[in-house]
Amino acid sequence: MGVPSIQHKNESSCSAIQLPSHRTADDPLVCAHGKPSVVHLGKYYHPSLGGIESHVRDLSRGLVRQGYSMKVVCVNDQSSDPCRPFGIISRTTDARNEDDGVSVLRIGRIANVMRLDICPRLSSKLRREIQDCDLIHLHLPNPTMMIALATIRPKTPIVVTWHSDIVRQRVAARLLQPLETWLLRTCRQIWVSNPRYSNGSRSLQPFADKLKVVPFGMPLEPFLSPSSEVYQRAEQLRQNWPGPVWLAVGRLVYYKGTHVAIKALSQVPGTLAIVGAGPKEDELRSLAAKLGVQRRIAWIGNADDVTLQALYHLATALWFPSIARSEAFGLAQVEAMASGCPVINCEIKDSGVPWVSLDGISGLTIRIESPDQLAAAANRLYDSSQLRAEFAQGAKQRAAKLFNLPDMISRIDREYETLLAQFS
Repeated sequence: MGVPSIQHKNESSCSAIQLPSHRTADDPLVCAHGKPSVVHLGKYYHPSLGGIESHVRDLSRGLVRQGYSMKVVCVNDQSSDPCRPFGIISRTTDARNEDDGVSVLRIGRIANVMRLDICPRLSSKLRREIQDCDLIHLHLPNPTMMIALATIRPKTPIVVTWHSDIVRQRVAARLLQPLETWLLRTCRQIWVSNPRYSNGSRSLQPFADKLKVVPFGMPLEPFLSPSSEVYQRAEQLRQNWPGPVWLAVGRLVYYKGTHVAIKALSQVPGTLAIVGAGPKEDELRSLAAKLGVQRRIAWIGNADDVTLQALYHLATALWFPSIARSEAFGLAQVEAMASGCPVINCEIKDSGVPWVSLDGISGLTIRIESPDQLAAAANRLYDSSQLRAEFAQGAKQRAAKLFNLPDMISRIDREYETLLAQFS
């Protein structure tokens, strides 16, 4: 879920770095602080919802405050016709806007086929956008941008943030493997969000010498210190629902494991609030009706920021029953932890999910695809106010220490400096 970026006080730009030889201090794309220009290649961008979209936005806006010239190039998935379904025919037009100092170019597409955006003009437009930049930062998985980069073959240094393997789309993964291998061989560094993920990635293992762990950070202040409006909203929701309140946050897609949460609800008291939308919604509603728990589920859809923050403070625990390595990190866990909401997550092999929220520190970790274990963990938390308080404190401390936005921005600033100094 996206949250507004927060302007942190006492932020200062780091010392200027030596510019690559093809740039000069008079270049208009070089900021007054001496920072270079960076182009981020994302899949989509705010207001599109998703972990990658939120990360790219928070990172880009944070780096602007550090003095960087920032661009984002992505696909425009925002159809002018809100009633048009997302499918094979899904045309959009080019659009450019500025987001808190970040220049955002959304390239129009003519279709979306098997989750691949078809953008015939992407390569030519991307070539113009990157021709004067110092660094390209690519966020994967992103087949559309990989194809465009392979067409252009830029000489500009590339750094990759590896958000996730392509897990379920095995045919697509095999078809893209040669392109992916070329890109990973070409790029200068590969960043992963946690120390566990690369162990299970066949794509990353051959490039171990390029890997760096750079944990994701996000603006935590709205969750650590919520506004009075958030508390008022939480109280309104509390009066509407029989307690305790359990929370599930994420798109309604297969790997989120929302079906596990619905099955577990039959073994616990209270209300399950489900935040998110997606292609599995009808199937999940049918499951809830079959199990007789539909009246104890609040289907929230895509919640606004105030409602989301209120839910984290209202909930007895966040249920995070993701079942596959497509869930590599889980930013919703960080939001919950910063709010003091214990997390019940799953031991997904070679995923960062159980590393973000640690078993016995910020919540409980259970076996994947186990409604019984999820229900037992929830009942354990419901029965012990002391345990909830201990996990709430541990969750806040871990979120503030490891996953705050200023530290991530500073780390990436240093990584950029080191990387570009090698090519000056």
